Amino acid sequence: QVQLVESGGGLVQPGGSLRLSCAATGTIFSIGDMGWYRQAPGKQREWVTTITNGARTSYADSVKGRFTTSRDNAKYTVYLQMSALKPEDTAVYYCYAVINALFNWGQGTQVTVSS
Repeated sequence: QVQLVESGGGLVQPGGSLRLSCAATGTIFSIGDMGWYRQAPGKQREWVTTITNGARTSYADSVKGRFTTSRDNAKYTVYLQMSALKPEDTAVYYCYAVINALFNWGQGTQVTVSS
């Protein structure tokens, strides 16, 4: 049984920074792409970023230049460093990973940007 466990969400003021982590646990033979989606209240879940197992990254235009994703393959962990946060970044953030050729979601962590 594979699980993705997220941590690091919370309340932050506009302009602030936050770092999310997502660790995969269980029986893992391979991990491919990892990344993040988010879902704001009343909106559809939207893609934020992907990092391949070769560390190539891609970002949604709305976060480009402010968010950085990275991964530690030895720890089966993906990170999302968020800077210059805006109120419109408020959402539940979900990590994902392709593990053993199957797509897996994390449980979600709330990020609230408010003064």
